[in-house]
Amino acid sequence: MNMRWLSLLLFLFFAGCDKPSDKIIIATAANVQYVMKEIQQEFEKESGKKIQIVVGSSGKLTTQIREGAPFDVFVSADVKYPQEIFEKGGGAEKPKVYALGTLVLWSKDIAENDLTTDVLTTEKVKKIAVPNPKVAPYGEAAIQVLAAKNLLKTIEKKLVYGESIAQTAQYITSGSAEAGFNALSIVLSDEMKGKGHYVIIDSTLYKPIQQAAILLKHSDDSPKKAGSEAFYQFLYSQKAKAIFRKYGYK
Repeated sequence: MNMRWLSLLLFLFFAGCDKPSDKIIIATAANVQYVMKEIQQEFEKESGKKIQIVVGSSGKLTTQIREGAPFDVFVSADVKYPQEIFEKGGGAEKPKVYALGTLVLWSKDIAENDLTTDVLTTEKVKKIAVPNPKVAPYGEAAIQVLAAKNLLKTIEKKLVYGESIAQTAQYITSGSAEAGFNALSIVLSDEMKGKGHYVIIDSTLYKPIQQAAILLKHSDDSPKKAGSEAFYQFLYSQKAKAIFRKYGYK
């Protein structure tokens, strides 16, 4: 398909019936989706501007941005993808870190006292849900943990990959996988509270999950430029930081 047509179709899909000139579209890593709903409410109340959130894995969103998807701000789960976009000329300025993420091990049925990485090698666990490490930074962190614990080869056949942290959460909460790795922000959300048990993984076992955002490039006469810049600045405000802390981000 011609890339211009693909961009147009994506635009119509994401923007819906609202005026394209008014809507600010925020590409959002799946682990930040519940935080972003609260930030959206605060920003819209304060600014009077409307935003729309598009959720996916950081890698998939980056691919869509490369293909011309009409996003205005990209809120990633790492620094790598926004930096790549900036280096290829897609960013108005260098990406900035907005939070540090925390990895958890989560299970619908295994009790918290029994929920350790060692239980993953037992008969209790037949499938382990992990976000796809090729496109999801939390999945990459999970693989680092398993490698650090010398468990990767032992349990490799049990691993079931979700295309995003959201899909991985579905595997865990539905019981399709007896345990899995996810973001603390997901298990702390109202939508997921009480759905099983979780333990926070020792952060020395994986590289820090630095999460960065980038303001995507607009032409000077773009009607969305001012609104996009306002949202990007709001993302680093004290109000937004308080919401991030509520969901377990550092």
